[in-house]
Amino acid sequence: MEIRYIKRFLLFVLFCITPKLWGQQKISGKVITGDELDLVPVLVVNISGNKSSLSDMSGNFEIEAKENDEIRFVKEGYYRVDKKMTKEEINTPFNIILKKIEIQIPEVKIKYKPTGNLAKDNQHYNESRKLQALKSDMDDYMKSPLNQPLPNNAISKTFTGHDFNVGQVNLFGVFNAVSGLVKKATQPKITKANYIETQDFLRRVKNEVNLNFLKKYGMDEEQIDAFLLYADKTRLLAKRYRKDFSINVVEYELKVAFAEYSKTHKLEGTQEQYIH
Repeated sequence: MEIRYIKRFLLFVLFCITPKLWGQQKISGKVITGDELDLVPVLVVNISGNKSSLSDMSGNFEIEAKENDEIRFVKEGYYRVDKKMTKEEINTPFNIILKKIEIQIPEVKIKYKPTGNLAKDNQHYNESRKLQALKSDMDDYMKSPLNQPLPNNAISKTFTGHDFNVGQVNLFGVFNAVSGLVKKATQPKITKANYIETQDFLRRVKNEVNLNFLKKYGMDEEQIDAFLLYADKTRLLAKRYRKDFSINVVEYELKVAFAEYSKTHKLEGTQEQYIH
């Protein structure tokens, strides 16, 4: 009897676990921007599953998703891409191409073509004497004192009727004021970090944030420490995030800082990347 109950229990547990195992799977691929020097990561968001991740410096990404989930790819300066997952793409890596946003420069049309005759061209570009005289008169008029007092720009009480708000509490105003106070009370105030707070923050970054992307570029512990100091100085990390620490946000800030850092510091990984 006991063996029979144990078998039934194991089948029940397997029945409950199987949908979860097959429901969410990790999809992977690569984001292509066409700019090898742009090392800023791409934000990958599973809108249907409310999950997000960041691509690495090469554009490779991985995120949990299932069939029919909508995946969004976002990067500053590029058009956003939304993709709905199909059954065939769940187990097959795929590429996403981001197109850069074009900056439209309006066309400038020159109506008057200079003739080369200075006297004639000056007559066209310079203001007429009548217009100059009018502007001078208007300038003198605006600077002169008022001869009559300005009328009061208000509606007479005779036409406004009774004001039913007199003596009443503005509920919307009170609600907005209370909401503002609650928001200010729940959010930590951003203040400058002292030396000890900065060291504690950087220590937490090294313990909790995945820094493998730095080691891939041949950086040892001393170089990583130097980069973290650079990132904290340029991105104000300890000041902004020591009281409101988010691993994904801090990792994104580090990768943004690394994109600038790699332009002025020689790293083994960057050299190999450009060679290959």
